[in-house]
Formats: sequence, structure tokens, C-alpha cells
Amino acid sequence: MKSLFSLGAMATALVSAAVAQSVTVDPALPTYTPTQGVSGTIKSIGSDTMNNLMTLWGEEFRKFYPNTKIEIEGKGSSTAPPALIEGQAQMGPMSRPMKSSEVDKFEAAFGHKPFALRTAVDALAVYVHKDCPLESLSLDQVRKIFSVDGPEMTWGDIGVTDARFASKPISLYGRNSASGTYGFFKEVALGNKDYKPSVKEQPGSSAVVQGVAKDLFSMGYSGIGYKTADVKAIKLSAGGPAFSADAANCYSGDYPLARYLYVYINHAPGSAMDPLRAEFIKLIYSKAGQEVTVKDGYIPVPAAIALEDLKALGLR
Repeated sequence: MKSLFSLGAMATALVSAAVAQSVTVDPALPTYTPTQGVSGTIKSIGSDTMNNLMTLWGEEFRKFYPNTKIEIEGKGSSTAPPALIEGQAQMGPMSRPMKSSEVDKFEAAFGHKPFALRTAVDALAVYVHKDCPLESLSLDQVRKIFSVDGPEMTWGDIGVTDARFASKPISLYGRNSASGTYGFFKEVALGNKDYKPSVKEQPGSSAVVQGVAKDLFSMGYSGIGYKTADVKAIKLSAGGPAFSADAANCYSGDYPLARYLYVYINHAPGSAMDPLRAEFIKLIYSKAGQEVTVKDGYIPVPAAIALEDLKALGLR
């Protein structure tokens, strides 16, 4: 499987993986230095997965600029593109890349494509109850469990021999269709097969984890940043060995459900960016900003990615 990162950043990303084993930020990331004349309100509309992350970045930003305000609405990644197009938000967090149809609508409105900031790395985890003996699954098994491609299954069907579990049906939890997590899991884990009607769709990432935590015979998918002590993230295999959802395995691409968490913005190439958004983006890509990423349970981007995006925006 290809690494999560672009070929241009591959070498740096793999070097950073050794650092990321303990989930610490890349020391080559810039140190944030505040400036003068920054004020106003940033409105963020988009991903539920990124609600906490956007909130924490906002809190960090306001330490430097107490006269600013950050408003965050997170109902799903699909709400970000229309909010950007209609001018309702300056920031559009998404837990998946924009679809080509969304990019086309944006470009038709503004004459240029949206810019995707690769702000953090997430491992989309498959969770079971903490007392479940299951340790790993292949993506083929995941597809059969969650999609209409497979029958309704018991725990015994996937190799669990524990007498408490073997004959019990697997109770499934997932996200709703507005969610980027729903779309990413459907594309990568289910091979674009439809979900089983029995999947209990939840309005948010934390609700999936809470559902699994309360249901001994359940399985669900959600971001690794929402993991609690009451659930277990199992290892996943894309055909070979199974890998856990840790930083090193996400950097290398061995964990098959690693993904970027994006913040999309409206920025015309070659134009100067307003100070409010410019400084917020600089903060995200600083040591302080990526320490926030770690605090929220996600994986920091290496300096190569941060500097590449900052340079593309004329902020470096």
C-alpha cells in the first residue's frame, strides 16, 4: 500500500515516523510568533470529526489574540463545500477530500479550486467493546460485516470462539451520510459497497464510540481521536499482516485506514491572504498547533507537509 504522504514528502515523513512513535511533534515545525493587527471572527463549518480539534486550535489562537472570535459548526464534511461557496464560512474542515463534483461547483463560483490544508493525520478505527476478545480483522472481513456484500453475521462467523460471543449477532454502529467518515469508510473499507440497513447511524463520532461502549456485542467505526477506555481499536490488515492504528503505521501507510484531516479554504493563487486567516493557518502548522493535534488524540503532520502547504499559500 502507498504511504499516506505524497512522494515529495516521503523521505521526511518516514524519518519523522521514528519521532511519531511516541506521538510528539516534528522539531522542524516552525515556532509560532504572534503579530499585530489581528482581529475579527473566523467561522468554521464542516466535519464533526474535527469539532474538538477546531475548538482547541481556536482556544490556542485566542491566547495570542484575545479579541478574536472562533465560531464552529460541525454537522458533517458535506456541509463544508456549500458553506465556503456561499460565504458562510472561511474555514471548511473535512475528514475526507472534496469530491470532484464539489470542487467543480466551487471552481464555477470563484474561478479557482479550493485549497486543501492537510492539518492532521487520523486513523479511522474499527472499535469493539473493551471486553471483546477480537484482536484483528482483514478489510475483506470488514466489508462483509458492514456492507450489503455480506450476510448478517455472528461473532462466531469471524472466528470468535468465546461462548459469550460466538452465537451473538454483531451489532453495528456507524455515521450518517453527511459525514466524511461515512464516505471514507464506504470507499476504502467497503469498496464502495452500500452499508447494511442494520448499521445504526449516529449523528457524531463520539456517539459511535459511546454506542459501542454500552453494547458488549457491537462493532463501529470512528476516528482514533474519539477512543475511550471502554472500547478497543482492533488491528486491521489489507491482505498481509494486521497493523494497529498508531502513528508509525499511519505514516508508513501500513495501517489501511489512515487519512488526512483537511481544512479547506477559498484562496485565489497568487493573492495576499487576510491576516486573520493567515495567522490561524500559521498557528495550525506550528509546534504549538500540532501539539494541540496530539492533545486531541490525532497524529501530527511532519514539517515537510506543513512547510509545503504554507509555501503554496505564500505564508512561508
